[in-house]
Amino acid sequence: MGHGPRTLITNDDGIASPGLAALAVAAVRAGFDVVIAAPHKEASGASAGLTVVAESGREVVREEHVAGLPEVPCFSVSAHPAFITLAALEGTFGDPPELVLSGVNRGLNVGRAVIHSGTVGAVLTAAVNGVSGLAVSLTVENADHVRWAIADPVIHAALPLIRDAPAGSTLNVNVPDVPAAELGPLTRATLSKAGAVQTRLKQRDGQEEVLSTFVGGEAEPGTDAYLLDRGCPTITALQPVSGSTQPELPEQVPLSGSLEQEGSQCVSGTP
Repeated sequence: MGHGPRTLITNDDGIASPGLAALAVAAVRAGFDVVIAAPHKEASGASAGLTVVAESGREVVREEHVAGLPEVPCFSVSAHPAFITLAALEGTFGDPPELVLSGVNRGLNVGRAVIHSGTVGAVLTAAVNGVSGLAVSLTVENADHVRWAIADPVIHAALPLIRDAPAGSTLNVNVPDVPAAELGPLTRATLSKAGAVQTRLKQRDGQEEVLSTFVGGEAEPGTDAYLLDRGCPTITALQPVSGSTQPELPEQVPLSGSLEQEGSQCVSGTP
């Protein structure tokens, strides 16, 4: 295990999501001491809800395994990500975490709509309890070809920022669905009035469908929605209810790693 900060990896897409594994692999590679605990099934749109799903014959917490991470403790939990975060802080999955990482979400979480996101809700829950958190979401243009690998250099650029941030900080990262050569640097952004978040629609016959809910309005220059449309991964410091001091973010962070870039430029559009 790593010697870095004790880190909870969770999400709202469920324990089987490739995005969860991608985030955990990146954190392990960065030397973080990782434990994984995620909902046993899709929990999109859960915000910071504390729902525990009671299902006959199923344990609330069950040990699991994530491919490629045989040494990392992993738990499937019949609950929403905010509840899982609170449980982790109480020591349910071993030593309480010093950081919470949530994602990689399959679908962007931008603008003021992030208040409804289960991915973001997990890290806001950590923040109000004095623990910093990073939420990561990936734009998906083609559901049959999700570019999970494109998130890797962005995650590695963001991890030092959350590791070194004041306790109780919350950072929200979104990654555009673009070819690797077109990916710009991680760019500081404000929240757009326009936004998007994933929600679940439960039908009368018991079937569930995951939908993208959009909040109307135009994306203003310098905001997350505006920059994502221009191929820039974005990072936004969110203010949790606790009112704790937020980190001072650099304007841009160059990416490094296995994906090549060809000098993509991101301009915020602000003076």
